[in-house]
Amino acid sequence: MKKSLFLNPPSFDGYDGGAGARFQAKREIKSNWYPTWLAQPAAMVPGSKLVDAPASGKTLDDCLKLAKDYELLVIYASAATYASECKVAEAFKAANPNIMIGMVGAHVATVPNESLMASTAVDFVARHEFDYTIVEVAEGKPFAEIDGLNFRGPDGQPVATKDRTLIHDMDALPFVAPVYRRDLNPDDYFIGYIRHPYLSFYTGRGCKSKCSFCLWPQTIGGRVYRARSAASVIEEVKQARALFPEVREFFFDDDTFTDDLERVEEIARGIGHLGVPWSCNAKANIPRKTLEVLKANGLRVLVVGYESGVQEILNNIRKGLRIDIIKRFSKDCHELGIVVHGTFILGLPGETRETIKETLAFAKEVNPRTLQVSMAAPYPGTELYDQAIANGWFKKDKELLLKEAGGGGWQTAALSYPDLSSEEIFKGVAEFYKAFYFRPTKIGEILWEMLQDWDMMKRRLREGVEFFQFLRTRDAANAC
Repeated sequence: MKKSLFLNPPSFDGYDGGAGARFQAKREIKSNWYPTWLAQPAAMVPGSKLVDAPASGKTLDDCLKLAKDYELLVIYASAATYASECKVAEAFKAANPNIMIGMVGAHVATVPNESLMASTAVDFVARHEFDYTIVEVAEGKPFAEIDGLNFRGPDGQPVATKDRTLIHDMDALPFVAPVYRRDLNPDDYFIGYIRHPYLSFYTGRGCKSKCSFCLWPQTIGGRVYRARSAASVIEEVKQARALFPEVREFFFDDDTFTDDLERVEEIARGIGHLGVPWSCNAKANIPRKTLEVLKANGLRVLVVGYESGVQEILNNIRKGLRIDIIKRFSKDCHELGIVVHGTFILGLPGETRETIKETLAFAKEVNPRTLQVSMAAPYPGTELYDQAIANGWFKKDKELLLKEAGGGGWQTAALSYPDLSSEEIFKGVAEFYKAFYFRPTKIGEILWEMLQDWDMMKRRLREGVEFFQFLRTRDAANAC
């Protein structure tokens, strides 16, 4: 077994490679998500080490100190920073010419040959769901015999093996908490709407929804929800609770943890007695009776992808939700005391100046405790990307989005429509934030929350400073 190093590489300040988010760019406030996609194969390779450079503040020089200690380096790469990832690979190869280097992640899964040939330092690319692919590489199995791999042939040209079958026995995968305890520090991980310190992991992969913009189900996880049994998840939470007594909240990072209502109710009942709040990603269609079960067993926050308040746009992106169902769900959450963090996207197909106003009014009506507003990100491998090419929606050219981080990691408005320019979409994000948060009722809600908890007081004040800095720096970077 090759001695293996799994690396979430250093990048732009405030940029963590897009893990756990639908777009890859700097965060509005300090946020770091656990590198679960790397932790899972790290848990399967004995003697491995996981390094999360963005969260731990490690520089490339810090990481290079490990180069000679390892035989295999696996780098999690993202679309917007792939040139940077290649430089990291080249630096490791220069420090240790014998080290084998592979790239994983949604971007390289979508354009594997281009990713492989971008740098001679990259020895292979592992496509799609890569856990067992990496295990076989670490075992020293010949590349040609490993499913899901792209590598250079004897003539230097790319060779692709057949696709690897998706994992369906999720219970066979080892838990990641022991890897977290060994290699990571929970104090390094923040999410604005989750208590600190928190712990997150996947209990399943894939998502049965058909959203045209969502990256991971279309590139890695698939559109079938494959999940651990409820008993396995309960055991995993118990283990994590024992390993991390300091953790104040668990977050289930499945694309849509609530896809299987019977299973999620069973998990809730199984962990409710542990006394640790938990949160998850959810779709805005959970029936009230299920919400009641979840709330009674420790659910604190639901992260909900509202995307838009306009039915036509939801239909365009194949969201599979009706506005009336969303409103009823939101009302139920408010009445039951379940906190909602809502995510919205500006610039989806069908967006106009008027629909942005409608979505803002909708956001105020459903009134999530906090929200995130991003711009439509048509990454390669998504249906939205193909639509943008077919309809000529890209602002300049289809490579623009892949180069967006060259300006420091800021997300750009890649799409432009006849009746809505990319500049208007970009400005719309800041205007949306301001209009939502700078309301007397919302300000009062936040102040009341702060007065109830001194830690929350300090946190919200810090986040407020970070948020205003984000808006200032973002606008200045775009102007340049």
